[in-house]
Order: sequence, then C-alpha cells, then structure tokens
Amino acid sequence: MDTGLIIVLGVAGLLLIVYIVIYNGLVSRKNQVEYADGAVNVMFKNRYDLIPNLVAAVKQYMQHERGLLEKLTELRSGATDRRHWDVKQMNEWEQQYKQTMKAFNITVENYPNLKAAEQFSQLQVSLNECEAQLAAARRTYNAAVMDYNNGLEMFPSNIVASMMHYKRKDMIEATQQERQVPNVGSLFA
Repeated sequence: MDTGLIIVLGVAGLLLIVYIVIYNGLVSRKNQVEYADGAVNVMFKNRYDLIPNLVAAVKQYMQHERGLLEKLTELRSGATDRRHWDVKQMNEWEQQYKQTMKAFNITVENYPNLKAAEQFSQLQVSLNECEAQLAAARRTYNAAVMDYNNGLEMFPSNIVASMMHYKRKDMIEATQQERQVPNVGSLFA
C-alpha cells in the first residue's frame, strides 16, 4: 500500500475521531442545559404547588387582605405556561412574585396569631427551602449554559457547533431592581 495513501487515511481517521469527540461533547453540553432547565422547572412547580397551601392556611386570618391573596393566586395561575417562557418572561414573572411575597410577608408581620400558627410556620419554612433550592437550580442552569456557550465559541468546537446550528443560550439574570440593596427599614414602614 502506498505510504501517501496511509498518511491521508490516518489524517482522515484522526479528523473523524476529533469531530466525533467534539460533536459528542457539544451534545452533552446541550443536554446538560436542558437537564438544568428541567431542574429549574421542577422547582417552579414545587413552589407553584406550595402557594395554594400557604394561601389556604392564611385565608382564615386575612379575610380583609383579599387583594394580596388574589394576586398570589393570579401569579400562581400565570405560571402554568412556564415551559413556553423565555428567560425575559420568567424574570418578569419572578419580579412580580417577589414583590407580592414581600407585601405578603409584611402583612404577616401585622398578624401575630398567623405567625404563631404551626401550619403556617411549616409552610413558610417549606417555601424558604423551596426558594433556596430554586436559587441552587438557577446557579446550576447558569453554569451549564456557560459551559455550553463556551463550547459554541471555542475553537475548534465552534466549527462543529455552527455545522450543528447550535445557538447561544441566555442565562437567568437578576433584574436591575433585584441588583439594588433593599431598604429593609422601608419594608416595615
């Protein structure tokens, strides 16, 4: 067999192996992003399921705070299509949710009997745990997106990524309002 042909076949084989490794790496990164997005969705669902329990526990103590409860219920209902939201829509909903929960927590401060209710306390702990898990899931998602985006932009995987028509993913970001230091004193005014 001709030495030139062996070299060409060897180089072609090596390029094929490199392509396969890069291809599989990009697919793995894409799947990690999808997995992390699924984890965020699970946490949103968990929180979505907690809200009605919290509302039910609080209703007996807060009949005249109907507007706040309706807003919480409305936000919960609005989150049912979360799977079809982009990151911007998710961040807008999250901002509304956080503002409503701040108002809710301030209202709770005005009802000592409500704070003392064991059922309410357990639900509040569950909601805090859910929020912590959601924050962790978001960090995991952003890490997976960063790794994926790096794979799309670094040479030589950027060549394979463009052949696969892979596009950059957006990270979950805090809104400008969320980046500001909260004035805790004003929350109790």
